[in-house]
Order: sequence, then structure tokens, then C-alpha cells
Amino acid sequence: MRAIAALLICLGLGLAACQPAGGGGSAGGGGAMPDDMSLGNPAAKVTVMEFASLGCPICSKWNNDLFAAFKTKYIDSGKVHYVLKEFSTGDAPVAAAGFLLARCAGKDKYFQVVDSVFHEEAPLLESNQPAQERDRLVKIAESAGMSEAQFDACTGNDDALKAFNDRVEAAAKKYNIDSTPTFMINGKPLTGYQDMPALDKAIADAQAAAK
Repeated sequence: MRAIAALLICLGLGLAACQPAGGGGSAGGGGAMPDDMSLGNPAAKVTVMEFASLGCPICSKWNNDLFAAFKTKYIDSGKVHYVLKEFSTGDAPVAAAGFLLARCAGKDKYFQVVDSVFHEEAPLLESNQPAQERDRLVKIAESAGMSEAQFDACTGNDDALKAFNDRVEAAAKKYNIDSTPTFMINGKPLTGYQDMPALDKAIADAQAAAK
């Protein structure tokens, strides 16, 4: 499975974000693309795009710490249209396999699978054993109603992998994203792990500006 995707490195849990080698750049504005996965009201005054990788420990921490509360407060209430932009920082093979699996599970289960992979990310990254990583991902697939054969067909689909890599490359170029997580709130970027007070302020500012 480590042959999947281009190699990018995460610069460590002590940093605020996962990055590829190099750096620099700043995020620009924009909106959801037809192949993006999203939650909430598309007509909401505020769109929050999260550029995240399933191989990024900081993204995992934000998801596991805050996403449920963020979803309840902003997505389920209809105040925010949330768009997930798939990226491959950190452990790129895990990110690619996880996102391919989430898409194969279908739109109704996409975010369920993403959340499951984030919650399994620590042991996935710590194992450094492709066979153990595969076993954990197969269990996630099975919890979403897929068989092991379907998992193998999904993660071994070269066309789907190319489409994933193309999405990552296009988003990186369009928005000048070089680290994850990056949040864009009505086009204004916040880079790195964001606590709820920071998100509350940014969303309130965006709501005020949208009136």
C-alpha cells in the first residue's frame, strides 16, 4: 500500500500543521467543486472549506477533538456549508487509501468512513506495517458494509487514485495550500489547528460581512 500516492512528509506533532517539503504560499478564495464532499446547507451565508489529509496527525486531532461540536453548532444548525478538500500531507499512502475507501462507501457513508479513519490514524501511522494498516482499513470498510474484496477493488483502482491525486494537485495550485489543516472561511484562510474560539470569531466575522 506504500506505493500509493506521491511522498509528502509531516513535520511533526509539535507543529500546528502537516506540510510537504518546502513551504510558503497563502490560501486564496473560492468555493466547492462538483466532486467535493460537503455537509450542511449549500445556501448558508458562510462556507467553511477544510483542506485535510487522512495521513495528517494534526488533522486527526482536530477531527477527534472538535469536529463533532463544530458539526452540531454550525453544520446541523444550517449556519455553515462545510466542504472537505482532500489532501495527502503526512502519510500519503494512508491518506489516499482512506479517501478512496470513503468515496467507495458512497456519499451517505463518506463522512462516517473519514471519521473512522481519523480515529484509527494513530495506530495506522505508528504501525509502519502495510499489512497491519490494511487490516485496520479493511475493518473500517466492513463497518461501512463493504467486503474485503470490495475494499481491494476500491483501493487498487488506478483511475480512482489518479482522480484523487488530480484533485489534490488542482486544489493545491488553485488555493496555494501547502499545509493541513487549512480552513477557508468565505475565502479567508486559517492555517493549522484551530480551536473553537478562533473558529467562532472567524465565522462570526464572515456572517457579519455577508449581511
